[in-house]
Amino acid sequence: MGVRSLLVASTVLALGLALSGATNPGFVVRITQAGLDYAKQHGVAILEEELAQLKLQDISGESRIPVLGKVRYEISGLNLRDFQLPHSQISLVPNEGLQVSISNAFAELDGNWRVKLRILRHHGSFNLNVEHIYIKTILKLGRDDSGKPTVDISACSTSISNVRVHFSGKLSWLYNLFRKTIASKFKENLEDKLCDTLRSSARRYLQPYLQTVPVTANIDAVAGIDYSLTAAPVATAKFLNVGLKGECFSLAQRTPVPFTPPALAVPPVHNRMVYFGVSSYFFNTASFAYHTAGALVFEITDAMIPEDIEFRLNTSTFAAFLPQLDEMYPNMPMKFRLSAPSAPFLNIGTNGVSLQPVVDIQAYAIYPNGNLAPLFLLGLTGNVSATTNVQSGRMVGSLAVDSMNLTLKHSNVGTGTFKVKTVQSIMNVVASSILLPRLNERLGKGFPLPLPAQVQLSDPIVQFHENFLLFGANVRYQPRRGR
Repeated sequence: MGVRSLLVASTVLALGLALSGATNPGFVVRITQAGLDYAKQHGVAILEEELAQLKLQDISGESRIPVLGKVRYEISGLNLRDFQLPHSQISLVPNEGLQVSISNAFAELDGNWRVKLRILRHHGSFNLNVEHIYIKTILKLGRDDSGKPTVDISACSTSISNVRVHFSGKLSWLYNLFRKTIASKFKENLEDKLCDTLRSSARRYLQPYLQTVPVTANIDAVAGIDYSLTAAPVATAKFLNVGLKGECFSLAQRTPVPFTPPALAVPPVHNRMVYFGVSSYFFNTASFAYHTAGALVFEITDAMIPEDIEFRLNTSTFAAFLPQLDEMYPNMPMKFRLSAPSAPFLNIGTNGVSLQPVVDIQAYAIYPNGNLAPLFLLGLTGNVSATTNVQSGRMVGSLAVDSMNLTLKHSNVGTGTFKVKTVQSIMNVVASSILLPRLNERLGKGFPLPLPAQVQLSDPIVQFHENFLLFGANVRYQPRRGR
């Protein structure tokens, strides 16, 4: 193989690997049949309102009746009093979208009739019942250039089995002679209007509502989440799957993430209306974003030590195991600065969530003028476990330290009598009484989920899988007043 061919082959292979890695979403939303059925209830209620406001065209024409001759008729003032959709169904059409089927719908109308027969002119009113209306439509789901979901009606068909007309007034017997002609024209008129109304409702209500699903969401003032769709939603025989980028980023400056999301093998569970598969990639990009933004730095001063803690954060306390402090910095306040040399990565497995953070702890003495004197640098490695849940449409969590180990990395005040174990007992107290409560307070505020407007979650469950968490929940929609 020549150098040029080898170069081309290597480039294609690298590009292929990059593209294959990029196709994995960091976050997956799965809607079950129960979720689709719940959404259908609210959609059908809106559709009934829309159909009840249908404006039907007047019907006019001529009909020749034996003996009587040519009759000119006109149907006007069509008023749709009621439109009911008692039976509806939404089903998944693999690789195509969603099929909405309405059967045995019925409508009631009234209006006015006018007839001209030779020199006779008469008018009256009529009642019309439309029965066994059938509607079938395909909703095609996609994504726009910004990564938001889209919907369109790709196919629509209607049929009406029965139209019953009752005329009243003088010469109503005449209308009854060509009732079938009028019923046929009305049926054709209504069938055309039904599909037009469905398309209009999709444009006016469904598409704008889907646009309320956030493409980006701010976690706080430091970081945000990219929830753009990686591809069009995919319908399978049992689920509707939506892949999202699921990548956290620094709001100050978005930096390319140096790792890719793993594949998510979401199990075929269906006990809840919706499931969220949250990859370890999602949480690790959050860690990367906060580290990049310099937000994984914590300072601990004596003012933060609770009053019921026996020791104070000053050189007198630490002189007990580091005597040089009394000589070099007598009775001076101290400060710890904790920082992560690299972003801590979270591990998700079937047994739960854990991480092994590596933290540098730099101790300082504080001069009266506020200047700092570096004392010693400690390295901390730990084993931390995490619990997670869903509350108020957000993923929340908390951390617990299972174990941690300290090592002395550098000392500016000598190392001969440095007692790391004694310092570790102090750091255990600092971690449990100061650091963890602050971290858990932040994690308690959570990460916003990509929910459309007016949707709340209930009955949450959490499952642990290899490389991802699976949150399941039922959905409750609370429409705005007036809808």
